[in-house]
Amino acid sequence: MALHLITGDDESLVLTAVTELIHRLVGDSDRTMMVDDFSSDDYEVRAVIDAAQTMPFLTDKRVVVARGIGRFLADEVGPLVAYLGDPLPSTELVLVGGGGRIVKSITDAAKKAGATTTNTTPPTRKGDRSLWIEEQIAGAGMRLDSSALALVAGWMGEEAGRLAGVLQTLESTYGNDKTLSVADIEPFLGDAGSVPPWDLTDAIDRGDTKTALELLARMMQSRHPLQLMATLHNHYVRLLKLDGAEANSEQAVADLLGIKVGYPAQKVMGQYRRLGSGGVARAIELLAQADLDLRGRRDLPEGLVMEVLVARLSRLSPAPTRRR
Repeated sequence: MALHLITGDDESLVLTAVTELIHRLVGDSDRTMMVDDFSSDDYEVRAVIDAAQTMPFLTDKRVVVARGIGRFLADEVGPLVAYLGDPLPSTELVLVGGGGRIVKSITDAAKKAGATTTNTTPPTRKGDRSLWIEEQIAGAGMRLDSSALALVAGWMGEEAGRLAGVLQTLESTYGNDKTLSVADIEPFLGDAGSVPPWDLTDAIDRGDTKTALELLARMMQSRHPLQLMATLHNHYVRLLKLDGAEANSEQAVADLLGIKVGYPAQKVMGQYRRLGSGGVARAIELLAQADLDLRGRRDLPEGLVMEVLVARLSRLSPAPTRRR
């Protein structure tokens, strides 16, 4: 028996991983004879266990897929946890996340049973995410030059599930023998995906007004201005907590803000030092004024209010290349 646990935040990425795994497990065999796939919203844990405990017929193994197992509560999964402790050797059991957070008893039992775990969620850090994109492209048998890779990364934003579709289109158009350029792929990309919120705050922090405004325009297509205000407010409130706190080490900053030691703490410390107490106070003042304008204090378009706010916030951070 082999146990597979597939998780992730993007439904399309999870679906792709499950499809590829089933295809690999079934191979050239008859899928209708081998696979039991539970995907409805009302299937019961007992049905999955019954299928997993059934001996294969005219095949060497059975593949049982249980999707959306996150919808089951802790008091419902006891029989499944018990099965994982004594599984049938001829069954390949595929547990797929979704429907909520998977209860700990399942993840613990899966780990103890030696499950192969696949987390389809892409990395959040920019460098790691770019490497992940390169790996997906290489895995699809495609080759893109450096400029095309950068274009795809920017276009995809945080909607990683869009990547597989565009790679399939590019492969059907160009095959796998050509290294594609920006001119090759640009006509197939369409509208850019949404932007991770930290891309906006990072651009503001480094004083890159042009990039910050471009990112804001993309984010305004899918987010309400008050949602963006909440992102910016949380970012600067975190800096405000350092004001006067005498948190002079990564550990002290991490403890104060409830974040990880290392890069997250270093990042907050660096931005606070660039802005200083006065800069943080001014940022909070600008946020308060914009919030009132969004709520009707002045008759201004919401987009204009946000553009002015982002431009003013980015001007608080010194940009080394900016002429004064």
